[in-house]
Amino acid sequence: MNSRDELLELLRENARYSTAELARLADMEEPRVEKALEDLEAAGALRGYQAVVDWDELDRERVRATVELNVTLDRETSYGDIADRIAKFPEVTTLRLMSGDYDFLMEVEGDSMSEVSWFISEKVAPIPEITQTVTHYVMDSYKENGIEFGDGDEDDRLSISP
Repeated sequence: MNSRDELLELLRENARYSTAELARLADMEEPRVEKALEDLEAAGALRGYQAVVDWDELDRERVRATVELNVTLDRETSYGDIADRIAKFPEVTTLRLMSGDYDFLMEVEGDSMSEVSWFISEKVAPIPEITQTVTHYVMDSYKENGIEFGDGDEDDRLSISP
């Protein structure tokens, strides 16, 4: 693995590592780490640093849904055109063009199920090129962006004794 890839993996593990920590972990000089991060940011390869939030641990409800979108294209409209329009909504946290049974996979967040439902039915579904939406509400999260949720010690299995 080259040093750039190693830095990216370390940042994916913990975006709060300081450049000094990154340098120590990657066995690099700190100025070289700073330069590599500047280059990655300037090239658009490193787009941001984010926290992974376990909403179940907070008193604030956060509703998330994954939505399958099917579209019909015409001569003037491309997948990129549709993606540009949908990605502008602040409720959309992730949007991907997919292969398979549907065209886009969209992840949305809101403060309630009715807010998420309203957004999908009133803002997304009316887009002329969208022919079908299938919404899946997230019931629980066990792992996100490589981070496992839960305390790790909990064992919900029933014990069996002879």
